[in-house]
Amino acid sequence: MSFHFFAAISRMKYINRWALMRNSREENLSEHSMEVAMIAHALCVIGNTRFGKNLNPDRAAVVGIYHDASEIITGDMPTPVKYYSEDIRDAYKKVEAVAEYKLLNKLPSDMREAYEEVFFSGDDPEDKYMRRLVKAADKLSALIKCIEEEKSGNTEFRKAKESTERTLGNMKEELPEVAVFMDEFLPPYGKTLDELS
Repeated sequence: MSFHFFAAISRMKYINRWALMRNSREENLSEHSMEVAMIAHALCVIGNTRFGKNLNPDRAAVVGIYHDASEIITGDMPTPVKYYSEDIRDAYKKVEAVAEYKLLNKLPSDMREAYEEVFFSGDDPEDKYMRRLVKAADKLSALIKCIEEEKSGNTEFRKAKESTERTLGNMKEELPEVAVFMDEFLPPYGKTLDELS
């Protein structure tokens, strides 16, 4: 018997993000998920080393890899549409959950529980906090995309950048790891290779 989970997940490379925007360089869901995983891992390391927390950076990275996997089925819903109203947001969350279960059902039953723990939050406060950091990593990845587009001369992302910066500004108080990342690691984004050398 064959199972389709990983073949379906590999299709993330075909899902382009920012579909309603003119992009100087398209970004696919695989690229975005890798960046979110990397940043989520870093946020947990910052939490542990700077704030004495006991977070699992490796788990955060795995959650980051799969955080948008449902979009293989749903496609990328633009943020202004997704959050236009509570009704739309709640309906889309239900659609996402159905898509996630549909993906999980593509696994053999003996592996499903391990992946359910990646896709869905438990009751553990540390897990809930880590998932908030993954959400912050998602926003940081969006901000990085806006910075890169702006640096390439594309003004299409100006409003998205402002909105994302506001959201991250609101997160910084509750998630001090975000403030550290933004202060110490965000400024070099958009620099040339020579400037980074």
